[in-house]
Amino acid sequence: MIRSIRSKALKRYAETGDRAKLSIQNLRRLDAILERLETAVVAEDMNIPGWRFHALKGKLAGRYAVDASGNWRVTFGWDGADAVDVDLEDYH
Repeated sequence: MIRSIRSKALKRYAETGDRAKLSIQNLRRLDAILERLETAVVAEDMNIPGWRFHALKGKLAGRYAVDASGNWRVTFGWDGADAVDVDLEDYH
């Protein structure tokens, strides 16, 4: 389950469907990622072929990422059975 979302634009999209502030092209993929985060029990549940699930390193250690579109990634932390601080970012 998604407990918290960092990005205001992503939070607005998740709650209302308003995509005006999102800089991403592939909304179908983003929808699938958000749906999967809602049902995931462990972070590894996000390891879907083609999504390139990976743990982040360095200053982002403790967070995970999946590909959303182009350079955009959905990043998130994990606490118990919940995704926390979900964000949409280009961290490259």
